Amino acid sequence: MSTLTPDEKDMVRLVADFVDERVRPNVREYESTDTYPEEFIEEMKKLGFFGLLVPAEHGGVDVSTACFARVTEELARGWMSLAGAIGGHSVISYLIRTFGTDAQKATYLPAMADGSIRATMALTEPSGGSDLQAMRTYAVRDGDHYVIRGSKTWISNAQHAGLIGLLCVTDRDAEPAHRGMSVLLVEPGDGMTVSEKIPKLGYRGVEACELVFDSMRVPADAVLGGEPDLGWGHMMRGLEVGRIQVAARAVGVAQAAVGDAVSYAQQRESFGKPIWKHQSVGNLIADMATKVRAARLMTVDAAERLDEGKRADMEAGMAKLFASEAAMEVALDAIRVHGGYGYSREYDVERYFRDAPLMIVGEGTNEIQRNVIAAQVVARDAHSQKGNS
Repeated sequence: MSTLTPDEKDMVRLVADFVDERVRPNVREYESTDTYPEEFIEEMKKLGFFGLLVPAEHGGVDVSTACFARVTEELARGWMSLAGAIGGHSVISYLIRTFGTDAQKATYLPAMADGSIRATMALTEPSGGSDLQAMRTYAVRDGDHYVIRGSKTWISNAQHAGLIGLLCVTDRDAEPAHRGMSVLLVEPGDGMTVSEKIPKLGYRGVEACELVFDSMRVPADAVLGGEPDLGWGHMMRGLEVGRIQVAARAVGVAQAAVGDAVSYAQQRESFGKPIWKHQSVGNLIADMATKVRAARLMTVDAAERLDEGKRADMEAGMAKLFASEAAMEVALDAIRVHGGYGYSREYDVERYFRDAPLMIVGEGTNEIQRNVIAAQVVARDAHSQKGNS
């Protein structure tokens, strides 16, 4: 398990206390009505959660990716939507700190650290899904501006974002297509429309919307890093953080499900003994706890690789794949432990079951993850074979 610094351990404890004292006792009033959790968000700003990946010199908390994953897990243990509220924001923080110009860092990072500017990333398109190579949203240079046309969908926090990390095509003649993509740092304004909330099975409270860009003009210096057509590499690096974050969300949901199942199994009795002592229920709990631990270890491993400056696309994809599938299985098993009550909104396990699928289809579907993992396994093996020849 990752070794966090004393300050990072304090941060994780702070988040755990916030979850236990503020979130878990009150989450149902927001979740059941799909109400935006403004009160929680304001508290999260004050506690520094939006500045986790912002450098200290720009006012951030500046924790390791491993600590960021643990914070995410704790937030998701309380309510997965709150982990989503810092997800895309933190990826854009990471991209600006890693690739941004000095001016971009000075302009955005201090405000992102305290949450006065909250960011989101815009990749998915209505017709493209996980096939980013088929991207249609484009930006054309016009003097000292870019003119953006196209649309993005399933954009979390879209109605509350003050900054959008938009992946789009800036060279439509590039071959292959990804060589002509850029990340534009877009502030909402004329020419951009945000839709109403997309109704969702789970992940409630925090909105997901469609963005439409109708000849929106942004300054040429909105290009991340100042040089166009490097956006694919930038965003793929950012998605390593994003997939670690999604894996950590899945671990948090699964941990909540295990915790509730264990508590219920000790309180509920049948045939004169707590139900966990019946082998069928005890086996479920054993398997659930084992899956959660394995998912957490895989997530920490990917985070540590990133902290060491190593490429982590395969490890992040593996963590996201395994943790999300485990969360879905564990959430269903928690319902089994609760029996009929697990199907009732009186207990939180039905919410975990609705939230878990997002991690399977979000941040690149698990089918895409398997393609990425397979390609990396083969590529790394070929490199290994070449080194041994």
